[in-house]
Amino acid sequence: MNEAQVIVVGAGPVGQSAALLLARWGVQVLVLDQRPGRGSGGSKSICQQRDVLDIWAAAGAGRVAEEGLAWTTARTYYRDRELFSWTFEREGPLPPCVNISQARTEQILDEAIAGQPLIEVRWDHEVTGLSQDGSGVTVHCGQRLLRAPYVLVCAGARAQGIRASLGVAFSGESFEDQFLICDIKADLPGWESERRFYFDPVWNPGRQVLIHPCPGGTYRIDWQIAPDFIPTDVDISRKIRQIIGDRPYELLWHSTYRFHSRIASRMRAGRVLLAGDCAHLVAPFGARGLNSGVPDAENAAWKLAFALNGWAGPGLLESYHAERHAAALENLEITSATMRFLAPRTVEERMRRRAVLEGGRMEEVDSGRFAEPFWYVDSPLTTPEPGRPFLGRPPKGALCPPAPGVILPDLPLPGGRLREFTRDGFLVLLGDMCDSSLFVQVLGKVITAPLAVRGLAEMDGTGSLAERLGAGPDEAWLIRPDSHIAAIIPHAGPESVAAAVSRALGGSPDT
Repeated sequence: MNEAQVIVVGAGPVGQSAALLLARWGVQVLVLDQRPGRGSGGSKSICQQRDVLDIWAAAGAGRVAEEGLAWTTARTYYRDRELFSWTFEREGPLPPCVNISQARTEQILDEAIAGQPLIEVRWDHEVTGLSQDGSGVTVHCGQRLLRAPYVLVCAGARAQGIRASLGVAFSGESFEDQFLICDIKADLPGWESERRFYFDPVWNPGRQVLIHPCPGGTYRIDWQIAPDFIPTDVDISRKIRQIIGDRPYELLWHSTYRFHSRIASRMRAGRVLLAGDCAHLVAPFGARGLNSGVPDAENAAWKLAFALNGWAGPGLLESYHAERHAAALENLEITSATMRFLAPRTVEERMRRRAVLEGGRMEEVDSGRFAEPFWYVDSPLTTPEPGRPFLGRPPKGALCPPAPGVILPDLPLPGGRLREFTRDGFLVLLGDMCDSSLFVQVLGKVITAPLAVRGLAEMDGTGSLAERLGAGPDEAWLIRPDSHIAAIIPHAGPESVAAAVSRALGGSPDT
């Protein structure tokens, strides 16, 4: 047996992130993986979105953002004609996204784990089943039995046995077309900071090609290929040459795969939570795989920590399923629509796609809407405010105006970033007309969870933060430990803020 408070199953980037975030809350973590050790591999999941970089920075893995290649422009082509391009809006010190190989990301996360005494990693531990009771979960690794109060499963898409032992279904569909992916090293002037997406190029007629720049003069190329096509070395060389011409290049890695769209029926089963590919699979166009799995890990980590410390009400752990399952459903809807556009299955769908591409209308061409944080507008933890409605998804690449449920803008402050002040518990931000000392006095008596109260004017020393956020002088903003806005309360008093905190804690027993 062991003394872990949480057992994390799976040492991929989602499991690694979860372990680091749990340890940040002071939780003892045991990570299990069926492999004999960290394997080598190609680029795999390469494109990491700003809000995931923010999570990794909080977990002690800020080097992902530092080492990654920050591309800024996305170009879309139809055959040999550029249809349009778009760029990200910049928000704060972190880049909108970076490209970096999954193998290097895992190395950086491993290095952070090695410096964390609260985390133990055990390789060669295949989990063959789970059983649970009112006080904990027993993890079966063959004849070995391990036990902890909670288990977080990040074991990837092939965790059929674990899902079955929990009674969790994993329904969905698989797409017939294959995709060939290659990592190459080459000198491609002008391509170093641009993502390029080609519909129906002459060198891959009827299908698509996606090209991403990566660090160190390397590029990741994805070709959509026929279901029965088995590419040879000659085929791969020919395909690369069709794109880069006669320039010298080095082939670093290649593989083929198919896309799947599947979602778990439940992401919480008692004391067991599911995260990452174990809970949802989506097509990678838009980079919504790992960029959804890491927020799963963060959402699970702070809620498990609060449950273990007795800071939360009974609804907090269930809100993990409510919030992250809704996020998975949204990603599934968006990526499935993209795949229907990329791989039309009917004559009508093919005719519509051709008409859209020939028309070149940006708003109708679907090459994958880039990953965004899921906004918990309808979460049971969010206190709605009619004066601050959620305005819907902003245009591609744009930022979302603050509202309850939306993630807090990551604005620069003296000595850091705004979100760096949100990671140690709940944060109450107050306008100039609110008496901070009164809020501290009242909230300190009714809330046991970690909570800080700060005036907006004192946060940046200039008084401009409220203006940049659009916060009123009599408002209180309640920010969750994952930087999402739980409430924006006009004419705020300590009692109304305490009620919003109680709601955000799943019904705190101490209020």
